[in-house]
Amino acid sequence: MSDITTEEPPIAIESPTVSEVETLADLWVDLARGQREYGSHLRTASNREFVRDTIAHQIASGGILVARATANELSEIVGFVTFSPESGQYDQDVTRGVIQNLYVVPERRDEGVGEKLLAAAESRFATAGIDVVTLDAMAANEAARRFYRRQGYRVHRVELEKRVENDNKTRQDD
Repeated sequence: MSDITTEEPPIAIESPTVSEVETLADLWVDLARGQREYGSHLRTASNREFVRDTIAHQIASGGILVARATANELSEIVGFVTFSPESGQYDQDVTRGVIQNLYVVPERRDEGVGEKLLAAAESRFATAGIDVVTLDAMAANEAARRFYRRQGYRVHRVELEKRVENDNKTRQDD
């Protein structure tokens, strides 16, 4: 009797096409929705149009890569990373690149897809002369923080937050 194993389709990291903007916007909404459980204030559906336009710009500028699961003739996006050089106005002693978003669909996590996406973005930064890469993770998202530590990222800055008392009612997410 032989063991039957099902292998996941191989992953290719590449630039997306403009025809994939809607798919990527849907994946971003999934990312934002998932981050709300860790305290993110990003609204999901109400930001979709802005995100769609941003993704279209990132495709044109080369600031987004996708992970594709390729099996036979079929191809499915299973993750993405968005990145760009930091555009601050302060003179610094390093040139920084920023990873804005890194997302892998839940059913493909823990297979190295995120590592491949992150490494590809870092490689693009290195080619562009970027010295340091920065990114944010929600403080309560221990799995993400553990993943980034394994990739060599260390705490550099800490953001603190406090709610203020006021008479405004808190709006619910869409």
